[in-house]
Amino acid sequence: MNNSIKTNKVPMGQKIAFGFGMLANQMFPAILGIFMIVLVEDLGFSGWMWSLVFLFPRIFDAFLDPIMGFISDNTKSRWGRRRQYVIIGGIVMGLAYIFMWQLYKIDGVEYNFWYFFLWSLVFYVGLTIFSVPYVAMGYEMSDDFHERTNIMAISQWIGQWAWVIAPLFWIIMYDQSWFESADVAVRELAIWVAIPCALCAIVPALFIKSNSTLEEDYEPLNTANIGNSLKKIFESFGEAFKIKDFRKLCGATFLIFNAFNTVAALTFFVIVYKLFNGDAGASGIWVSMFGCLGALGTTFIVIPTVAWMSKKLGKKKAFMVSQSISLVGYIMLYFLFIPGKPWMYIIALPFFSFGIGSLFTIMMSMTADVIDVDQINTGKRREGIFGAIYWWMVKVGFGIAGALSGVIITIVGFNPDLAAIDQQSAVDGLHAFFCFFPMGGTILAMLVMRNYSITEEKSKEISATLAKRKKETEKETTILKSN
Repeated sequence: MNNSIKTNKVPMGQKIAFGFGMLANQMFPAILGIFMIVLVEDLGFSGWMWSLVFLFPRIFDAFLDPIMGFISDNTKSRWGRRRQYVIIGGIVMGLAYIFMWQLYKIDGVEYNFWYFFLWSLVFYVGLTIFSVPYVAMGYEMSDDFHERTNIMAISQWIGQWAWVIAPLFWIIMYDQSWFESADVAVRELAIWVAIPCALCAIVPALFIKSNSTLEEDYEPLNTANIGNSLKKIFESFGEAFKIKDFRKLCGATFLIFNAFNTVAALTFFVIVYKLFNGDAGASGIWVSMFGCLGALGTTFIVIPTVAWMSKKLGKKKAFMVSQSISLVGYIMLYFLFIPGKPWMYIIALPFFSFGIGSLFTIMMSMTADVIDVDQINTGKRREGIFGAIYWWMVKVGFGIAGALSGVIITIVGFNPDLAAIDQQSAVDGLHAFFCFFPMGGTILAMLVMRNYSITEEKSKEISATLAKRKKETEKETTILKSN
């Protein structure tokens, strides 16, 4: 039985509450990516250390996601299936984030590596406990084709402010009037990041409605049943991946998001060394401006435009148009990174932002449509499993992307201790990867999505079938009770 709270139109207050969760979901990794530079630039981590702390915790997190999805989908509670986990996960994330950044240069590289590595595992456990049920809450808020896009657009609009705010930390971290060094900065700033983000994370659990699931016929969650539960998790994975359109969503997201993030970690180095000859102080606000203006473009241009295009053209065409615009932006960035003229790159940002800025608004809405297909096939509502699988692709890829960042640094022979003039070919190599690597991922993703088949008409047919089944089930239940 589907016990989620579903209506065609969702109150704006609940959409905003869901958006606060997205702000936390994006703020933690946005600032984490900025703070990670300190590991190499100030604490002396090597390229392989950078790759390992990027890759392994995310692989570990991704391994936990399907288990958390299964637990969330089958939780019997008077609070529903999701809310309690969102609260617990938000608290664990916040505490772990504070502790993982308490790094002191005097302790040495090896000690700091293992300290950071172990605390990051705790952080990602909290992220899994929070994010899988949180995303599932969004999928089950409405069964309307376009309302799903509205929910995701509003949540992404709110979440995008993380990417507006996060780049400002570049200015604060390397301004000695604020902090004597960047490693001191991250120790203190981690506290100011973690507390408000943890509070934002628990907002959806407090304000989004859910029904009791105490009487539902779910899979038992106990130690004795753990082996069978793991088997059912893998069976659920198999059933989900049998849906061709879901495979396309996962594959396209993996390609775009992770090709982008492979080079996003290099933004600091590309701007400082390509435009300012390696002088981080001279770069002033320009590293921050890249992220801030890109995020503002996403917030005020991309997301509203994509939501409009989705209604007018359909979700697949909106995806294709958005990604095509981003290709133009990547090409422009290659020619507009001009030493001594950093303002030139601003021209490319509105185009560049359409790629990653439109991705989750459309893809999360499409995933909600696919979950209806799964219900047609299996008779089950498994938002948790589908959310876990989808974000499993994102997180594994994100870990691979972080590792690839270290590989790219090694391939081009870049050394942050040298000025750009002493390693011009390495800096040019970083710049080329920065522009053309995500282009390749985007083009492949568009090829993957070219035959995506769930249209508005098909979605409405599926919804009508599910509504009919629900009425028949309720009628049968009433007859059984009367007898």
